[in-house]
Amino acid sequence: MTENNLLPFDGEAYLFPQLFTAAESDTFFRRLQQETAWKQEPIKMFGKEVMQPRLTAWYGDADKSYTYSGITMQPRAWNEVLTTIKTKVESAAQQVFSSALLNYYRNGQDSMGWHRDNEKQLGINPVIASVSFGAARTFKLRHYEKKAPVVSLELTHGSLLLMAGTTQHHWEHALPKTTKVQEGRINITFRKILY
Repeated sequence: MTENNLLPFDGEAYLFPQLFTAAESDTFFRRLQQETAWKQEPIKMFGKEVMQPRLTAWYGDADKSYTYSGITMQPRAWNEVLTTIKTKVESAAQQVFSSALLNYYRNGQDSMGWHRDNEKQLGINPVIASVSFGAARTFKLRHYEKKAPVVSLELTHGSLLLMAGTTQHHWEHALPKTTKVQEGRINITFRKILY
């Protein structure tokens, strides 16, 4: 990797602020917003069922379902826009991905709580490639066991964040709510599902 590792220890995170041009990103945001089969699903949190504070969709290879927080998502087939994005992301990441979780944050009130992408289906040290289109949002990482400063990153329109190595063992990440953002953001996390 030519980019600098943004984590001080116990993991790897690399930010490519402009993987896609502004024009490409505008087109992708509009098409993803219109062409994606968005759903709002309930998840289990602390023993209760609550609606996710965002819209989601799961796309990927035909046999790659994904289970997290008590829901199992069956993949929709790759479409043209996702295949185009995936090809460029795979080239930057030097990885091949089987699946993608799409999240649509309609405004700053939609969010993602602290979690690790450490499901067994992802393997021991998964590489997660996170692409953002739309409004810039602050993404946070905090160490799961040790005292360490929280790492805050601005994920901008057309950016790619790669998380690799032991990151999912040792670091949690979140996208907090904000009153400063009224516009929408679409995030795609490409990943490999092993079984």
